[in-house]
Formats: sequence, structure tokens, C-alpha cells
Amino acid sequence: MPASFFEWVVFFAKKYGIFFLKGAGTTLYIALISTILGFLIGLAIAVIRTTPMDEHDSQAKKAFYKIVQAIFVAYIEIFRGTPMIVQSMVIYYGSAELWGLDMSPIVAALFIVSINTGAYMAEIARGGIISVDKGQYEAASSIGMTHRQIMISVVLPQAIRNILPSIGNEFVVNIKDTSVLNVISVTELFFMSKSAAGTYMRYFEVFFITCVIYFILTFTVTRLLLIVEKKMDGPDTFVIHGSQTVPSAVLKGTR
Repeated sequence: MPASFFEWVVFFAKKYGIFFLKGAGTTLYIALISTILGFLIGLAIAVIRTTPMDEHDSQAKKAFYKIVQAIFVAYIEIFRGTPMIVQSMVIYYGSAELWGLDMSPIVAALFIVSINTGAYMAEIARGGIISVDKGQYEAASSIGMTHRQIMISVVLPQAIRNILPSIGNEFVVNIKDTSVLNVISVTELFFMSKSAAGTYMRYFEVFFITCVIYFILTFTVTRLLLIVEKKMDGPDTFVIHGSQTVPSAVLKGTR
């Protein structure tokens, strides 16, 4: 048997390397899919919550709108105000006990993380929509665009770019937070690590490897998101068509 710390690390890396990789793959899969679904949920809620009511709308429509708003607020507050590990236990075991739903751990994990992420994304997306200058709403309305057209063509492209760093941050958080899903037997990275450590009762060495893997995942994702942000910003030397303003970077290149 290994005698030193590094010998144990090498031993676990060789013996359980494939299990670590499978666990990391499951972690990344759940985090990626759940972040995308959570973003779509949050964006839909944010668009509905920021849709203005017309003064000519009927009382029934206004009442329905208020009820929907109250449901969304309750959803956001509940899922932002309780830990994901508790939500996992309540949803996974509660759905089986109350309604007889036999969800697989992976399906339950995707559902839990998605709706948890959606609650955070709803507020993030709402902030992004509100951040767009109101003058752009007025300008678009003045040329006859409907609210739907304004949201799709004017507001959402800018809002999504503004909140992209926050979306990336939620993705990184989800990579780490999937570790709580071991309580419902999801075979992600933490679950695999706990199983390997328990076999030999060597927790420090195993979770040192786990720590390195989590860091590699989050560091890589962070760097990739920075590249995406730069791509969305476009080149520094762009010139707006028909504009008399030339960026300083272009002027420097002509001297």
C-alpha cells in the first residue's frame, strides 16, 4: 500500500481515474443543461414581469396579471431563500411520496438545478432588461414597433449581453453546487469521490484530487466565457455605418 501523500494521490488517480472522469462528466452535463434551462425559465419570467399593462385592459386581465406576478414572486423568493440540498430532498422524495413519481436521479437533478437556477436568472434577466435605456423603447414605439418586436429586436439582445457575466457565474456556481445532489444518489463527481474515499478511508488524498478537478472545470469554463464575451463585443476598430465618428484605435493606426 502507498506510504506517502503523493503515493496515495497517484494510487487513487490510477485506480479510480475513470470514475473521477465519469463523475466530472456528469457534473458538467447537469450544470450545462440546467444553466441553459434555468436561463430560459428566468428570461421568460423576466419578460412577463416587465411587460407593462395598458390602462385600457380589462379588470379581469389586470387581476390575472397580478396573480401571475404574485406566483412568480413567490417562486423566486422560495427557491432563492432555501438551500438547494433541502430542495433536492423535498422535491425528489416528496414527489415520490405524495404523487408516486419515480424519477431517475439524473432527471430529478436536472429539474431541481434548473428551477433553482431559474429563480436566480429571473432577477438577473429582469435587471438586464431594466438596464436598457428607456429612450430606446420610446424610439422603437415611435416607428410603430409592437412590444413583442421591441423586446426581440431591441431590448433582449442588449440585455443578454449585459447579463452574460452573471450567466457565466451561475454556470460556475452550478458546477460546484451539483455536489449537493449526492443526497439523492446522483453519481456526480462528489458522489464518486466519497465512494472512493470510503473504501480506503483516505479522505484527504481523494478530495485533493476532487478539488483539482473542480478547479480545472471552473477555470476552463471561466476562460471560455471571457472569449465569448469578447466575441460578442466585436472588434475595437468598428465604425457605425454612416457615422462621422472614427474610433481612436483607427486614428492611431493611420498616423
